[in-house]
Amino acid sequence: MKLSEYLGDNVPVIAAWIVAIALVAWMLTVLGVAVAAIVFIAMVMAACLVFGVAYGFGRRRRFYNELEAIVDALSLQSESHLAAELIDRPQFIEGRIAYDALGAAGKSMNDEVARYREMVESYREYVEAWMHEIKTPIAAAKLMTADLHGPSADKIKAEMGRVEAYVEQALYYARSTSLQKDYFIREIVLAQAVRDAVKKNAQLLIESGIGVSVDIADGATVFADGKWLQFVIGQILANAAKYDAQTVSVAARAEGEGTTESRTVLEIADDGCGIPASDIDSVFDKGFTGHNGRTHGSSTGMGLYLCATMCAEMGLGLGIASEEGAGTRVMIAFPHDRRRLDALR
Repeated sequence: MKLSEYLGDNVPVIAAWIVAIALVAWMLTVLGVAVAAIVFIAMVMAACLVFGVAYGFGRRRRFYNELEAIVDALSLQSESHLAAELIDRPQFIEGRIAYDALGAAGKSMNDEVARYREMVESYREYVEAWMHEIKTPIAAAKLMTADLHGPSADKIKAEMGRVEAYVEQALYYARSTSLQKDYFIREIVLAQAVRDAVKKNAQLLIESGIGVSVDIADGATVFADGKWLQFVIGQILANAAKYDAQTVSVAARAEGEGTTESRTVLEIADDGCGIPASDIDSVFDKGFTGHNGRTHGSSTGMGLYLCATMCAEMGLGLGIASEEGAGTRVMIAFPHDRRRLDALR
């Protein structure tokens, strides 16, 4: 709060004081009081006016400036409704009224947020439970078709694989938006995680005629959640299959060794149709399908969004480079310093 704003808000009071001082001086003059006494009385009244304005401004300025700073800080976290809990109740009447109103509004908002979170959590739990249940008939159907052979059987198996992949994608989306953290960061063998992801997507890769080469040292380890990382790699492989790739190469390299920025970079490169330059900046956006999504069959626009979300949760870097007609490279960066990884999260 600025002094000019406070003075402007109190113009009527200040004007009344000035008129009162003038009237007192005039009355004393009429009564024949000495000029020195009149000046002294006028100065005392003026000093009282200045003290009252300064005291009122100081009390209000401290409260409103603190309130404004707290609201600005909480706005960055979308938690402005918590402001009343972080500031002391002021002593002046209008401040107390504002504080009480803010506290009542904050309590109402807290109750609403708690109710909304409970609804979201309940819905998430139901969806997650349903997805676990649906896996049973999917697994049963896969077992029943395991002994079937021929073109039709292969198509059925492929479609069952797609159903299972979409269910898994939805399950990980539900977990990624949960208030509870569902991952566990530990040191894992990178090559094994890649092989597990390839194996899990083998049916899709075989059907699409894609050859996968893995060039990762068996002893290379990174910090990540194994299941989440397999899912991320699987989504990238599924995209390669969807967008006309014939070969996929997976390799790892160390960067920035000997520095605080040292990391292992996993690069997954394919020779598919590539991504148009106009779409490359949006591929990690939720629901973004782009030109390729519209021309290569159905696309949810959720795969890479989930990859970005899960990598961010694990403290990993995720980048993409592509040239239309020349393929796509996706890079996942694993910091070597566990403390730096925790800081990124």
